[in-house]
Amino acid sequence: MLTTAYAPGKSILFGEHAVVYGRPAIAVPVTQVRACAIVEDAPRGQGISIRATDLGLTHRVGARVAANHPSHALQATVVNTLERLGVDRPLDLTLTVSSTVPMARGLGSGAALATAIVRSLADHLGHDLAPQEVSDLVYQTEIIHHGTPSGIDNTVIAFEQPVYFVRDEPMQLLRVRRPFWLAIGDTGMASLTRIAVGDVRTGWAGNPKKYDALFDGIGAIAAAAKNALSSGRIGALGKLMNENQALLQALGVSSPELNRLVAAARDAGAIGAKLCGAGRGGAMLALATAAKAEGVAAELLRAGAVGVIVTQVGGAVTED
Repeated sequence: MLTTAYAPGKSILFGEHAVVYGRPAIAVPVTQVRACAIVEDAPRGQGISIRATDLGLTHRVGARVAANHPSHALQATVVNTLERLGVDRPLDLTLTVSSTVPMARGLGSGAALATAIVRSLADHLGHDLAPQEVSDLVYQTEIIHHGTPSGIDNTVIAFEQPVYFVRDEPMQLLRVRRPFWLAIGDTGMASLTRIAVGDVRTGWAGNPKKYDALFDGIGAIAAAAKNALSSGRIGALGKLMNENQALLQALGVSSPELNRLVAAARDAGAIGAKLCGAGRGGAMLALATAAKAEGVAAELLRAGAVGVIVTQVGGAVTED
């Protein structure tokens, strides 16, 4: 018997870094890229084996592994899921995982892979986990990846809907009144969330007044963006994106590569543009109309992006 499950990537529209300190953030799923997990029954006595084709590794669950090894998070996801399902008998399974979500780019690659693993194991073993249960399990994997995650990645990916997220408060699913397009440009540089978040925390500890003011500004932008999304004011959304980018630059989490792509997108007609994720590399996103999206994507490639994902957020197209 074979069971397959998928999970999308994600992009944070507003609220990076500030969300860790209790301010709101907005994130959307990116369905053009996704992680895949396939579970199949294996010969008796094999135990559970994980094959990560993209990483070129095979790991037997239960074998000792260093905490910084890629298989550590994969194994922990499997173990946590089986514990949650109440499975205490030996299992013989082969779990094959792969992903088209770019790694270390702020697009939720680790959370997407963990979500696909949780879903595939639950389905294969005859359990129906609600999205919140999936999210809670994936959050445990996010701790391994990022140390002090906000919880937004596992939430938006598990629910596969735009979300308005405030840490330790009930998550709100967002209705996007008018669809829009995002061109997500990859700088080609890894963005290590744990390091960027740690540096911001160090800065906050040294100057809480300055950093809290920046976090407050980012949070206010996210709250205003929620209203813009629900009322279909895409122009206002782009302006808020530009304001958010300025605050992220003030936090010190942008980079020359990100700034160059943001400027190129705006010059090409994007309504707004900003980095997404932890920053210091990784990816940026540009908000565009249907007519401009491909042109913005082409300009990002000319400006040095190593790849661009164009994704639609929201329902049916309703051009004025």
